[in-house]
Amino acid sequence: MRVRLVAGVAAFLMLAAQGASAAPCSSGAGFPAWLAEFKREAAADGISARTISSALDGVGYDGSVVKLDRGQGVFSQSFFQFSDRMVAKYRIEQGGALIRKNRAVFDRIEQRFGVPAPIIVAFWGLETDFGANMGDKQTVRSVATLAYDCRRPEMFRTQLVAALKIIDRGDLTAQTMRGPWAGELGQFQFLPDHYLNYGVDFDGDGRVDLLRSTPDALASAANYIVSLGWKRGQPWLEEVKVPANLPWEQADLSIKLPRSQWAGWGVRRAGGGALPADGVGASLLLPMGRNGPAFLAYPNFDIYTQWNQSLVYATSAAYFATRLNGAGAYSRGQGNIAVLSMAQVAELQRLLNARGHHVGGVDGKLGAATRAAVRTEQQRLGLPADSYPTAELIAKLKTGG
Repeated sequence: MRVRLVAGVAAFLMLAAQGASAAPCSSGAGFPAWLAEFKREAAADGISARTISSALDGVGYDGSVVKLDRGQGVFSQSFFQFSDRMVAKYRIEQGGALIRKNRAVFDRIEQRFGVPAPIIVAFWGLETDFGANMGDKQTVRSVATLAYDCRRPEMFRTQLVAALKIIDRGDLTAQTMRGPWAGELGQFQFLPDHYLNYGVDFDGDGRVDLLRSTPDALASAANYIVSLGWKRGQPWLEEVKVPANLPWEQADLSIKLPRSQWAGWGVRRAGGGALPADGVGASLLLPMGRNGPAFLAYPNFDIYTQWNQSLVYATSAAYFATRLNGAGAYSRGQGNIAVLSMAQVAELQRLLNARGHHVGGVDGKLGAATRAAVRTEQQRLGLPADSYPTAELIAKLKTGG
């Protein structure tokens, strides 16, 4: 899970963060003194001396982690590019085989949590290739470095305390706690606080081991998905066909309309059948605009954008789950849809901000705020308001249109 909201810091951590604000965190020079103070704070929070010593003694500052944190690129792939790569044939086949292999475990999970196997397995495949690529950096060292660093100290103090509590609980040791540079752990890449709060001992061995125990990892993913709002027995994503004269401004995740309304506008199921003319709410999702694939996103789709705020990732994960559930490959529509470069998206964001929109930082990332502003400008300019940015829209904004 790459982009997530992290829980607020406990009161003692907030005070500690204020006390550490004067630390020379722009380099590693002050790390030993910071770590000594942090050990005292961890002890005051009830973490055992044994855990503090085993996890933090000898831990050093890792400048490579800070460089990786500073050098993060934005998510710039289109839905076509990302889903083609990540929802590949081998992943669909392997995911299906794993569902069959672990059928008894998945049946228990669905009975307890209400989350079906395809939902869990899609995340499993996208996050770590079903546990094959979990990372091998020392988590405590990485998280301690980021907790000391100036950029996001409060967030990573939370993660460092959670990591120590996981060790204190007996789930992992500091030596076995390994993952990517930003501290994610296990087969579903949980941050330490998610591991601590949503981890489930599903194999009955008395420990929560999200790295080596597949039953624990799968059940913990289901537990976390439920916490995001998953509703048992409800759909999440369905491919549809849309007519050429649809009111495109209605195609937005923030707009949920009854299926009867979509059916009345001529939206049909991917196979050509009629949608049920009922009151079930759904949004029309056009990840590549009106000329690309179209999906109805049901309320359960919201868990995907909470798991990862990238719409491309969220849509790909939900689509992957539909494939594992028996759906066919989506229609590519016109297929040859132009994709703006990061530089073009950044230029568009500058133009939108200049017109009074608030799309956040000019980062070249096509997020929800940028798409909403695009839709507003498309409506104003008389263009099909499908929220998908084009070179034509940039040209019109540049000329004062």
